[in-house]
Amino acid sequence: MSTKMTSSVRRYSDHFEPQDTDPHEQRRLRGQLEQIDYAAYVANKEVIAHTLSGLDAASLQKLAVMTANARARWASEALRLAHSGSPATSDQIARLSAARTAFDELVEAYDALRRMVERGYVALK
Repeated sequence: MSTKMTSSVRRYSDHFEPQDTDPHEQRRLRGQLEQIDYAAYVANKEVIAHTLSGLDAASLQKLAVMTANARARWASEALRLAHSGSPATSDQIARLSAARTAFDELVEAYDALRRMVERGYVALK
């Protein structure tokens, strides 16, 4: 899928930036952070693997096709509005917005599932 810029909230991960210059304190804090990260990994692996136990390549392909169709509907709706020659009505803009939202959500779901496989939280059947 593609990277996109939207008004949606982006998740990000702050990286460790030591405030204390004491190397022993830095190592202690890094160890704690590694424990936290590992606990999150284990929790994700257990929960996601259980919930998505039937995930397979065919399911991801179906999601990819669904996402491509949503992208095409969004673009088609935009072009239809452009070719009408009339100012867009609020109802038309609402339909265009709904099409974009559907596409964005499907992209996010596809990307999230791909990351879950990449991180080893779930294996494809």
